[in-house]
Amino acid sequence: MNYFLTGGTGFIGRFLVEKLLARGGDVHLLVRKESLDKLEALRERWGPASDRVHAVVGDLGKPGLGLDAKTRKALAGKVDHFFHLAAVYDMASDEASQQQANVEGTRHALEAASALEAGCFHHVSSIAAAGLFKGTFREDMFDEATNLDHPYLSSKHESEGVVRQECQLPFRIYRPGMVVGHSRTGEMDKVDGPYYFFKMIQKVRRTLPEWVPTIGVEGGRLNIVPVDYVVDALDHIAHQPGEDGLCFHLVDPEPYKVGEILNLFCEAGHAPRMAMRVDSRMFGFVPPFIRQSLKNLPPVKRLTSAVLEDLGIPESVLSFINYPTRFDDRESERVLRGSGIEVPRLTDYATVLWDYWERNMDPDLFRDRSLRGAVEGKVCVITGATSGIGLSTAQRLADAGAILVIGARKPERLKEVAASLRDRGAEVHAYQCDFSDMEACDGFVTQVLEDHGVVDVLINNAGRSIRRSLALSFDRFHDFERTMQLNYFGAVRLIMGFAPGMLKRKRGHVVNISSIGTLTNAPRFSAYVASKSALDAFSRCAAAEWSDRNVTFTTINMPLVKTPMIAPTRIYDSVPTLTPEEAADMVTEAIIQRPKRIATRLGVFAQVTHAVAPKLGEIVMNTGYRMFPDSPAASGKRGDQPRVTSEQIAFAALMRGIHW
Repeated sequence: MNYFLTGGTGFIGRFLVEKLLARGGDVHLLVRKESLDKLEALRERWGPASDRVHAVVGDLGKPGLGLDAKTRKALAGKVDHFFHLAAVYDMASDEASQQQANVEGTRHALEAASALEAGCFHHVSSIAAAGLFKGTFREDMFDEATNLDHPYLSSKHESEGVVRQECQLPFRIYRPGMVVGHSRTGEMDKVDGPYYFFKMIQKVRRTLPEWVPTIGVEGGRLNIVPVDYVVDALDHIAHQPGEDGLCFHLVDPEPYKVGEILNLFCEAGHAPRMAMRVDSRMFGFVPPFIRQSLKNLPPVKRLTSAVLEDLGIPESVLSFINYPTRFDDRESERVLRGSGIEVPRLTDYATVLWDYWERNMDPDLFRDRSLRGAVEGKVCVITGATSGIGLSTAQRLADAGAILVIGARKPERLKEVAASLRDRGAEVHAYQCDFSDMEACDGFVTQVLEDHGVVDVLINNAGRSIRRSLALSFDRFHDFERTMQLNYFGAVRLIMGFAPGMLKRKRGHVVNISSIGTLTNAPRFSAYVASKSALDAFSRCAAAEWSDRNVTFTTINMPLVKTPMIAPTRIYDSVPTLTPEEAADMVTEAIIQRPKRIATRLGVFAQVTHAVAPKLGEIVMNTGYRMFPDSPAASGKRGDQPRVTSEQIAFAALMRGIHW
């Protein structure tokens, strides 16, 4: 037998070619001249049998597929089966592209099939041809399709109509469901259908433990079928005699609801499952014009677009959450009976699909997630860069090719650090500055902008911490003034100085090194935590104002880090702390990913506890307060600090990273 295929190098086509070659025939594939390399790459997949695959240069967009006279003469009367698979299978594609490929492309394929005097024209349509029909859509239904407003739905319906109305050859029509990867290997070639939600599931997994129940949607039933079933069924039905003029649904007769599908993939990806699923139909009492008005409010549209863009979900996909159509497949079932070809259950291969996506298709795999990609050639300002977190971060940025601007109080140490960073091959500019002095901050901003013109990343790292109980601070109001002066006013002064340039260019990122104490409300650190909380609040307000101008803020609620700042408190020598290098990892993540906040799970849990059960949080923190004494220096006494007890070590290990 001789076969002719359009779309033979596409996802479904490459599997179908394997099946047809196994039958011993010759396969002629329509290939654009510029895509010949793609065909050659597939020959290795098809093995020795690929010698029977012949490239036919043409174009779906041209009448008669652009076949030349020589090709038409050579194949005329010799093509037993003409398979038309080429189409745009993309919900996000523009209307013009879909009309050209799906509708006009089908008309051109029919012209070519007629010129070649093909034995049978096999049109691979889609369940999308039914539109958003409410109820059960049978294989013998076509004109009954409704709600074809989406360009993809209308183009698939119109292209099938072209075959029904204009085809002069025997024909068969196939409507596959939503095609996903191979049920045994997971192989897939693009993100589509349920794959759009995989990134959301992945992000939930990174945020919450697997055992935490979540809330989701119930939705309608999506008809998902693996590519191997579609190809096996298509190949079998195409070669059965006496089936011309019929339409076959290649679907799952027992489809799952959207919520069930998401839960299956949550389980496959080890993410929390939706213990409660809300059926949106319960809001059907709200008049449609009110729902539409709410959706069209500018803040709602911006929020929706931002969330969907972050998750990589096309907005048009949301209209299919409540998919209303069920598909009868009695004709397919009749022809496939006894063949052993059945639709596998999604429960049996969801893990395979997820694993293939995460290993081969996750967009993050193809994005430059390196620090060099984020900062090379960009001006990065770091305050407090001569020790601890600041120094470790500066070293990372130096190795990544950033233009480093470092500031610190002590000129000798600043000069020493700048030299060591230059030895690493970095471009370093050092400025002596006391960031608790507002005039010095202004001078720093003026000089940096004069020297460099712009600042791309500002890392507010310089800070002062004071560990002292309030009972010992009644006559030390200057403790609160000192921490506020550096941790809040100094940082805000720099932000306000560099922000105009960032806003003008619509590009800039501010990273604030905050504290886990702002989440846990750490006792003995009221002066420090209050100053950091003030900066957190300022940043949230500023981010809300500048969100649409691409000037972003990241707050890092840093747990306890072993730096010179905590050295005077000897008790910290015996409790778990992060190293400056581990802290620099968090800063690096902030620069690359630009999240709103980076915090440990313990910190987030503490904040949630204080929100929902504040008294419980207060009791826990008070327990720690009573367990860990003030240092002799904080009490105004001299002498050695008391030895750390095993009870204190155990409690600190349980509350890893919290200041006591």
